[in-house]
Amino acid sequence: MTARDVKDLEAFLQEKGSRARLVRLGAATSTVGAAAEALGVPPERIIKSLVFIAGTEPILVIAAGPDRVERRRLAELLGLPAGQVRLASPDEVLAATGFPVGGVPPVGYARPLKIYVDRRVAEAPTTVFGGGGADGVLLEVEPAELIRLTGAEIIDLA
Repeated sequence: MTARDVKDLEAFLQEKGSRARLVRLGAATSTVGAAAEALGVPPERIIKSLVFIAGTEPILVIAAGPDRVERRRLAELLGLPAGQVRLASPDEVLAATGFPVGGVPPVGYARPLKIYVDRRVAEAPTTVFGGGGADGVLLEVEPAELIRLTGAEIIDLA
């Protein structure tokens, strides 16, 4: 798969008529802590887009930045044995999304991907910030818009 970048994400947002916006910062944003600090917002407003391999298929899980995604809980929600769900390698993340680890946005992939959003993110009272396709770029999006753009299934990871 050809690597994707910020321009691909911008084109996706425009094509979908999205109100989400890209925020370009002059600082590293590849971790939750760095992104929160660069924006001056609490870590709870940062979301992370994690690729897992469920059985043989990649899936994307969107969770609140400070939250840990427990593999066993995710497997239970998917109806799979825990041994059949694992975090994807950096190469698998790139193959599944077109974006490198640390800059994976919650939307805008070249191929369809099953996406799950934790209820805590879906019900956030304000906009959230996720990867923007490259380090130093973040996507600001309202939770309802995130669900619309991804077609995600809302799950309870807690």
